[in-house]
Amino acid sequence: MEFEIIGKYFPELTTEQREQFARLGPLYREWNEKINVISRKDIEDLYVHHVLHSLAIAKVMRFSPGSRVMDVGTGGGFPGIPLAILFSDTQFYLVDSIGKKIKVVEEVVKALGLKNVRAEQKRVENVTEKFDFIVSRAVTAFPAFVALVKDKLARSDRNTLPNGILYLKGGDFEEEIRPFASDLRIYPVSDFFEEDFFETKKVIFLHPTTFGDSGRC
Repeated sequence: MEFEIIGKYFPELTTEQREQFARLGPLYREWNEKINVISRKDIEDLYVHHVLHSLAIAKVMRFSPGSRVMDVGTGGGFPGIPLAILFSDTQFYLVDSIGKKIKVVEEVVKALGLKNVRAEQKRVENVTEKFDFIVSRAVTAFPAFVALVKDKLARSDRNTLPNGILYLKGGDFEEEIRPFASDLRIYPVSDFFEEDFFETKKVIFLHPTTFGDSGRC
């Protein structure tokens, strides 16, 4: 079955988590017929192109219980919802400026019974809370993204990596990251997953020292 690819790379899943991942496919197909948040082509590859891709972040960072994570430009709920299934003791805040996308997120979250997810139609510029990590899937050019979220990080670290940005990015982005090169760590997703789709995909981690005093609370 399609969702079994998640268990291939995350064999430690509980029965409840396996059931939640199994339900993602039918839920997104149902909602995508009403509100198009995933391309018709991609919906057939949901588990590789969206769910597993989102979980590449989990191969870089295992969030500690009580951590707070904001997913910016979440769209239909990626990477936030797959990460929330995997890290049930971490609090996730999913934001997007488009209301119909947040509607889908809210319905999927409700159907799965996820208690660790909040979703809101909001521009990230208007978010006043602080988070341990900010995650996203290439919603804009990296320097522009950093500028938008740099003041949303909490001061106190509680994880193996210091608080910062975990950004899923593909293709050629050397120019984009050049201003941050000394503070970046880049993880090829192909190191974690063997599917061809991930050949050019990366997880970018940006250390918060890059932001200076203006980026800390």
